Amino acid sequence: MDLGTTPRSTAAVLSELRAGVQDREALVVREWVGIVEWASRHVVAGPEGAATITDGYLDTGVPIAGDGAPLVSEFGLMELVAVLGRSPDGGRAYVGRVIECAWRLPHVYDAVVAGRLAPWRAERIAERTHGLNSEAAAFVDRQLFDATGVGWAQLDRLVTEAVLRFDPATAEAERAKAADRRRFDIDPHVDDHGLVEVSGLMDAADGHDLNQAVTRRAEVLGRLGDHSSLDVRRSRAAAELARADLALDLLIPDPDTGEAIAVPGRKVELNVHITDTTLTGDNPVGRWEQGNGPLSSEQIREWLQAHDTTITIRPVIDLADHLPVTGYEVPDRHKRAVALRDHTCRFPRCTRPATRCDIDHSQPHAQGGVTCPCNEVPLCRRHHRAKTHSAWHYDTLTPGTYLWTSPHGHAFRVDHRGTHPIHTADPPDE
Repeated sequence: MDLGTTPRSTAAVLSELRAGVQDREALVVREWVGIVEWASRHVVAGPEGAATITDGYLDTGVPIAGDGAPLVSEFGLMELVAVLGRSPDGGRAYVGRVIECAWRLPHVYDAVVAGRLAPWRAERIAERTHGLNSEAAAFVDRQLFDATGVGWAQLDRLVTEAVLRFDPATAEAERAKAADRRRFDIDPHVDDHGLVEVSGLMDAADGHDLNQAVTRRAEVLGRLGDHSSLDVRRSRAAAELARADLALDLLIPDPDTGEAIAVPGRKVELNVHITDTTLTGDNPVGRWEQGNGPLSSEQIREWLQAHDTTITIRPVIDLADHLPVTGYEVPDRHKRAVALRDHTCRFPRCTRPATRCDIDHSQPHAQGGVTCPCNEVPLCRRHHRAKTHSAWHYDTLTPGTYLWTSPHGHAFRVDHRGTHPIHTADPPDE
């Protein structure tokens, strides 16, 4: 490979890479110092003063680190996370780890600032100490005076010892809780082929019975002509056991009338978006809303052909329609249209599904704003509060595209492609 430059020795390349690593870590340390400086200016004095009036709006102190660390301004934290370029939840957790180190793990924090400990290692330590009381966290910090050589197994042992020494009641509660760790999980993430991972932890006898039932059903499928591998037949057998239960005529109360109704079979709700090439087979792709991803038209057919499946066809929702209502309450058809248009909370970098959000009137209803999808925006409860009670505000450029401005003037464009910080020539006024 000819890079058009004079070849350098391996030692020179490695030296340059090492210098780059040091520069990168130095920038992260500067960021940590800035976060701690910011936190010291945005402390809410205590739980009794967590809800205060600041500059004319309600601001709530939130605990994002462990016992003894300060509460910080909720609305201020939103602005900090946005400026850091992180998601609301991820950024909140990241700032919490920095504050955990600065206030509860001073030896660890000093090691980071001095360049003796990589910031990512300190974050890992902060994650493990977050739930400890102040005495236990201080014990761990004292043991990590020279934190550069700590291993994760040693860290886990330190945390366990700290809990046993300084919080025996919590240690006993955790031991009792661990005695019942049974679970059965289906990963919500659907892969590119429409498959999901299933995992669980069961009572030994329950696990034996389930294994026997799945194995027996897999053998029956083989005798009936299914020539798939045993693993594939066991997977199908587990699904058939589920459908057999769903097919039972279970009586449940109707939410509207209160009368008992039978609900048999699998229920699948598909929002199908089509183009002029879909019907010709040139674009055989559908989107499964619950699975949050695309899937093939063939898999959709396979699901709908499953035994005892109930199919409900809903009217097509035209996302371009503007059908306002006179009242303040947002009707269900508006909520569905807004969720299909925006998909998530429209605050910068928030990924909360729109189906789990409040619907905000972009122009307040009391100020003449209409109750119409063109004036409705999905906001999760946290960011709905920020828009209503703080200096955060947004303008709707077009339905689905929003321009947010933070309390100190930082701007972010949010649309279906994500969040885009808008950089101005002059820094915002402080």
